[in-house]
Amino acid sequence: MVSVDKAVIARLKKGGSNFEVLVDCDLAVALKEGKSVDMTEVLASEDIFADSKKGLKASENQVKQIFDTDNPAEAAKEIILKGDVQITAEHKAKLVEEKRKQIVNNIHVNGVNPKTSLPHPPSVIESAFEEAKIHVNEFEPVERQVQQILKKIQAVLPIRFETKEISIHVPTAYANKTFPAIKGFGNLTKNEWQNDGSWNGVIELPAGMQDDFFDKVNELTQGNATIEVTKTK
Repeated sequence: MVSVDKAVIARLKKGGSNFEVLVDCDLAVALKEGKSVDMTEVLASEDIFADSKKGLKASENQVKQIFDTDNPAEAAKEIILKGDVQITAEHKAKLVEEKRKQIVNNIHVNGVNPKTSLPHPPSVIESAFEEAKIHVNEFEPVERQVQQILKKIQAVLPIRFETKEISIHVPTAYANKTFPAIKGFGNLTKNEWQNDGSWNGVIELPAGMQDDFFDKVNELTQGNATIEVTKTK
């Protein structure tokens, strides 16, 4: 449990009234991002305030009526999830940078240069972010931001998202040890074990992962697998 002097305020306005709780900044942010956290560790106390700086507590009856619960932790959880968490400028910058790296990596993995069908290096995508003046929301999930950001950077960088369909045949001697690695790369649309112990399959994966996939399969099979791109979507 975070101490009160190190806690920050999470605030929600609901039913025309203000509700605040004192929270651990990192854990409250993790909760907003959908991660599983222990509420006893998130909260500095279970008190629900109308104004935490003045020490004014919200009435128990009002909390019960507005949040439909007798459990202060449940009310506090809703305040954190639906409200605003006060964070320092330094902490916000850290969160934005982490989210920015995740988005850049997502675009690197899924996107290719239409002229070469090869992925752009992360440094090139970073430069496109700067040129297009991309704003990253520290709380919004990566997947929700990627499509909006992709449209903006397409104005300064030739890029599109592609999926590769790849057929693979792995000889008997390498099939058992190679199959788990193959399965971890993408979506198997064909998965057939042959009577001789060899394996045939088809996998769909982001275009930016194609080279890594080929390298991994060739490494595990010592170059004895048959790998072929059969379709680009």
